[in-house]
Amino acid sequence: MKALIFAAGLGTRLRPLTDDRPKAMVEIAGKPMLQHVIERVAAAGFNDITINIHHYGQMIIDFLEKNDNFGVNLHISDERGMLLDTGGGILKARQWLDGDEPFLVHNTDIISTLDLKAFYDYHVAHDALATILVKERKTQRYFLFDEDDRLCGWTNKATGEFKPDPEKLRERGGLKELAFGGLHVISPRIFPHLERYRRQEGEKFSITPFYINECKHHLIHGYHPDCDYQWLDIGKPETLALAQQLLEEN
Repeated sequence: MKALIFAAGLGTRLRPLTDDRPKAMVEIAGKPMLQHVIERVAAAGFNDITINIHHYGQMIIDFLEKNDNFGVNLHISDERGMLLDTGGGILKARQWLDGDEPFLVHNTDIISTLDLKAFYDYHVAHDALATILVKERKTQRYFLFDEDDRLCGWTNKATGEFKPDPEKLRERGGLKELAFGGLHVISPRIFPHLERYRRQEGEKFSITPFYINECKHHLIHGYHPDCDYQWLDIGKPETLALAQQLLEEN
């Protein structure tokens, strides 16, 4: 199974820790974030892994080589020339992700105890263009889902914005507001649509507005499992200590 790990971020929220290293190489519980994610992904059966790089990218390459790529088939999607954001980053890595099977996308600054194989199997069972991990947590921006967990739109609580159809979404009741959890499972059928979107938006683009635009035309599912699992965004200083505790407990 294939996976893409986003490790190209600048890590501005973690400065000064990221002044001399990529965010993915910030250590928690004695290991870099990236190593924790690689080991979790590999343990779930994903043995063909692509990692994108930008900020201090050579440091990541050297670390992976020193550790024999952690025993997986590994590819580097090099964005040192231009940081392409999430949508552009997925498209840049197409040569390793295309084919006849879905692939996992995992942010390097997300640590969780989520069953990744169950997440993957859910996507396969529903045959969606993409399945996104979502959670009930307090934030300003939410994806909107219907009773069948199909993505219908997006809202920003701070500004009152609704997309893609503001009037319809404001009038429609019963939509669930859920926050994105930094993980997706994606069908390779997405690539022609990403190519078309890139021609409109340019090389660098986020996957979130793409999902919001495409949910009118394609099935994009939310994954909100009933089981309890722990989840942390470790891309900010206040959660590093919590991440340390979570990793030591698991």
